[in-house]
Amino acid sequence: MRDPLRPFVPQYHGLITRGEHSYIRLEDLLSGLRRPVIMDCKMGVRTYQEEELTKARTKATLRSDMYQKMIKVDPSAPSAEEHAQKGVTKWRYLQWRDTTSSTSTLGFRIEGIMMEDGSVQRDFRKILSLAQLTEALLYFTKSQLDILKAYHSRLLALNHALKNSPFFRTHEVIGSSLLFVHDHSSKANVWMIDFGKTNPMPDTSELRHNVPWAEGNREDGYLIGLTSLITSLGQAISVASWQQENSSEEETSVN
Repeated sequence: MRDPLRPFVPQYHGLITRGEHSYIRLEDLLSGLRRPVIMDCKMGVRTYQEEELTKARTKATLRSDMYQKMIKVDPSAPSAEEHAQKGVTKWRYLQWRDTTSSTSTLGFRIEGIMMEDGSVQRDFRKILSLAQLTEALLYFTKSQLDILKAYHSRLLALNHALKNSPFFRTHEVIGSSLLFVHDHSSKANVWMIDFGKTNPMPDTSELRHNVPWAEGNREDGYLIGLTSLITSLGQAISVASWQQENSSEEETSVN
């Protein structure tokens, strides 16, 4: 809580015990928002820990459930042998899942968007480029310039905090998300959430977070994803500004 990242994570309000179970009490990030619009972005160039990969390899059992998930997205993804067995190993599925989304190309992927009417969109696997990401951000914000600018400045501040954070330098951040929230009154914020797979580095070694992962280096690519988001938000701001100028000119010419 003394780290520069404190303003970017939910406030911690202690433990609560209910019977035999203990829970952490966290700040409600949607408090004060009316009909919030929400986007969850899973950060990093991989969403599995190296230990998970090692464990999955040593216990190379075939998973029919993961095979079904794979063919639902891409029937041609499994090999002839995997098709015959109607199963894939967990490590094969984990690696395939990341390489078929923007996780591997942009350093993050959109897990889902909830619009103000409560409808949820989860099909963002086809987003592989910055141009496609910009389109998704314009859809998410309905091209509202003030919201796009609020998100952009928040991410620039987060980028600065991450680079000055002792916690970030010494932790492998896997499967963590950035939660984007705004409402029709133009209140907008971004929060770091989901630290279940965040682990300290051994032997006081430090991570750069902005280089590709190679097995053994423990790099997560978190800053690669953040840079993609900042770049794309900048592009979305340019598009929304152009749209606003054009609509103003059209109104003037009509009047």
